[in-house]
Amino acid sequence: MVSRNIYWQLIFRVVFLSITALAIGLLYAEKRIIFAALFLFILVLQTYFLIQYINQTNRKIAYFFDAIKNEDFTLRFPEKLSVRSLEELNHSLNTLNTMIQDIHLKKQAQEQYYQEIIKQADIGIMTFNKKGHILFANSKIEKLFNHKPLNHIKQLAKIDTDLFSLFAELQPFERKLIKLANEREKQQIALKSTSITLNNEDLILVVAQDIHQELDEKETDSWVRLIRVLTHEIMNAITPITSISESVLKYYKTNDTLIPITEYTEAHIKNTVKGLEIIKEQGVDLMEFVQSYRSILSLPKPDKTLVSAKKLLDKIKLLMRQENQKNNISFEIQTIPEDLQLFIDEKQISQILINLSKNAYQSLGDQENGAIKVTAGISKAGKKYISVWDNGPGIPPDLIEEIFVPFFTTKNTGTGIGLSLSKQIMHLHGGNISVVSLENTRFTLTFN
Repeated sequence: MVSRNIYWQLIFRVVFLSITALAIGLLYAEKRIIFAALFLFILVLQTYFLIQYINQTNRKIAYFFDAIKNEDFTLRFPEKLSVRSLEELNHSLNTLNTMIQDIHLKKQAQEQYYQEIIKQADIGIMTFNKKGHILFANSKIEKLFNHKPLNHIKQLAKIDTDLFSLFAELQPFERKLIKLANEREKQQIALKSTSITLNNEDLILVVAQDIHQELDEKETDSWVRLIRVLTHEIMNAITPITSISESVLKYYKTNDTLIPITEYTEAHIKNTVKGLEIIKEQGVDLMEFVQSYRSILSLPKPDKTLVSAKKLLDKIKLLMRQENQKNNISFEIQTIPEDLQLFIDEKQISQILINLSKNAYQSLGDQENGAIKVTAGISKAGKKYISVWDNGPGIPPDLIEEIFVPFFTTKNTGTGIGLSLSKQIMHLHGGNISVVSLENTRFTLTFN
């Protein structure tokens, strides 16, 4: 509506200017000099008022944008004027100014809200530019680094030279772990960085979190689970030894008194021999159990070489052919891309894949249409991986956290160290092993 009124105002003034100019020309041609001079004066007045009208409109709009630029929302234009178009323009500018003011206030309130959340967050947050100037650091990161205020990453050298070197070389999308210690406590801080752009300036956003307590809790939990399994296995081996020893002892002792040799019978000797044989078997089992425990602790350092993923999977498929024929289960392999290479210890990784494949065969049992698929590829995060998938019944949710504990097993046979050995091998490779088991089961080896 405002633009239409201004539009008609301009047309009206331009038309009158044109008519006045035409009248001057006609009067001058007819030698009516006085009337021509009069119309010329009118033409000058019309031109002056047109310029004044346009300048007045432009000045108002310029004042308005200057006020918005300077976040000055007190500017108000009079809305009662003789010229309707200017009155409507002023009203529209005042309305727009009020709307922008409301948006600005809401934005400020949101910004304060988010800043308060960041300040109260239990993780440290910091942003700095390429020159090392820290633009923002919340109270948590200042507490983690025990330094306040943080204005430049050079200040971190006063805390720890390694910390400063880490930040000086930190690149976007990196994850780092650093240990800090002071007279009060030890901290193990995990850092995660990402890149952001603010006002056409490239910044690095760093999130820091003290994971020392979490690691302690997980370590304690791991020890509890391991001790529980060890206690269970050792008690299973020792209980029969104790029971049989008591039974054999009764053949030779009554009420703390030795039975005379003359009362020994052939049955005593035979039962004693049988008891000793059982004790020996249990002792051998216990020794094997201890030996398997030692095998976890004495894993050799991986002898890494570049290995073709396709050849590795072909080898696993060939080794598992006998199991495949025996169980009539489909076993597929896939490598994407086909020329994928892995920097690994081939023997150790083959050991993991054979163990996972055998576990998959055992989980499928006599299931119809059983299938196993071993895939090697590169994840969306750019990490190389090998996964072993089967369409078996899956692992019960209450056991999924226990399967990597040494000696934990749900099978009647086996030592229960296969998966724990696999996890240890992957740690030595600088990678990890994970499992997802819902309708199907997938173990994934991820290499860094």
